[in-house]
Amino acid sequence: MRAKEIMTKNPITFTPDMPVKEAAKILAEKDIGGAPVLDEDGRLIGIVSESDLIIQDVRLRFPTYIEIFDGYLYSPISFSRFEEEFRKAVGAKVGDVMTVDVVTVDEDVTIEDVATLMTEKDISRIPVMSADRVVGIITKGDIVRAISKS
Repeated sequence: MRAKEIMTKNPITFTPDMPVKEAAKILAEKDIGGAPVLDEDGRLIGIVSESDLIIQDVRLRFPTYIEIFDGYLYSPISFSRFEEEFRKAVGAKVGDVMTVDVVTVDEDVTIEDVATLMTEKDISRIPVMSADRVVGIITKGDIVRAISKS
């Protein structure tokens, strides 16, 4: 069975300038956990999920630092993480909170490969691409439904 056989075609998509509150309302109304984010030319530039929206309510953890010679030395890892968390915490637009490193699959990939990728990457949904366009989305629920029918 191929991705194109079980995907949700023409999925709901967001634009990066959409307010986060509006995106959250659509996710809740449509009972979906996330959606691809497309630029003005319809190309995939990110994905936003419930987790990305929830992080706005998470308390920020300040970066780890040490005091040395009357100065402060920040851990590069914790400081970059702090910057990302801060950006997401104050972001009011989808583009501010979306995940930009998006895992995608081709529409002809097998569902076994999609399931493996979801497990390895610990993700719940994958945009399905044809050429450079999003033509669908597959969630873990889609895979479970496909397995139950086979």
